[in-house]
Amino acid sequence: MRAEKTIDVTALGELLVDFTQNGESAQGNPLFEANPGGAPCNVLSMLSRLGHKTAFIGKVGDDMFGQMLEKRAAEQGINMSGLEKDTQVHTTLAFVHKLPDGNRDFSFYRKPGADVCLTAEEVDRHKELIQKARIFHFGTLSMTDESVDRATREALTIAKDNGALITFDPNYRPPLWGSEEEARQKMTFGMEMCDVMKISDNEVAFLTGEGMRPDGSLDMAGIDDGIAALQSRFDIPVVFATLGPDGSKAYTKNSRVYVPGFKNPATIETTGAGDTFCACAIHYILEYGINGLTEGVLKELLTFANAAASLITTRKGALAVMPTKEEIAEYLKKC
Repeated sequence: MRAEKTIDVTALGELLVDFTQNGESAQGNPLFEANPGGAPCNVLSMLSRLGHKTAFIGKVGDDMFGQMLEKRAAEQGINMSGLEKDTQVHTTLAFVHKLPDGNRDFSFYRKPGADVCLTAEEVDRHKELIQKARIFHFGTLSMTDESVDRATREALTIAKDNGALITFDPNYRPPLWGSEEEARQKMTFGMEMCDVMKISDNEVAFLTGEGMRPDGSLDMAGIDDGIAALQSRFDIPVVFATLGPDGSKAYTKNSRVYVPGFKNPATIETTGAGDTFCACAIHYILEYGINGLTEGVLKELLTFANAAASLITTRKGALAVMPTKEEIAEYLKKC
């Protein structure tokens, strides 16, 4: 008998510290701010702000950063009872460098990092958090190493056996993969398993060769072709494509909806924008269900998610500074 669904979303994956540059010292050295982060927990934080019950399964080091992450995530309303602590391996760290074109470059301290040491046995220890979830969310960064890959597969088995909807974010970070082929294989697995996928324009190009022109500009028709190919191959009912400042698109079996982005002059960095968008999309799925995503609902969803993502770009970090529903509504009134 399946467990009663008392959790809206349970996510598994990385919880880490995003060090973002915050000026220079008097000696001219870069100063970095330690922001709590990690895509799955960012998603849960935004969902908690939107009134949903959330839970996390993952691993941090039994160190000062791990303690900080557990405290800050719990403060967002996330159930952190599924957080394991490693006494031998330190918490994963990521240094985020903003490039001149506005994109980001990442330097990860993760070989090993505690998040990749999560085991299938530890997931099984917390399986009730998955059994009770309406939605199970994951990304590819919990599949970069053997132990956490097995843990992710165990979690997906539990989620499928208990009727959870599966949401997936490829979240491609090149430095964390041994090869592009390995990354594609794990993304393929994710697409085979999911009911809903959030994917960025550069990930569409990486997987299909479509969507980006040789000069690096966006090819909207190519994005459509790439998504069509992925949906046809993997039979994914709902796909959301984020297009950076150009907005986003939603694809179902019956609809294709586009909403332009909000170009915010107060933007300082884009860390967490995709996670914020993803959470808003999941929020609407929780409210309407997959079969209730009409064109009108999808347009409202994309507008809301674009606005939330635009707001998070005006703040340093993501997990602890997600916008509220009221802030998003006020922002939309001004746009």
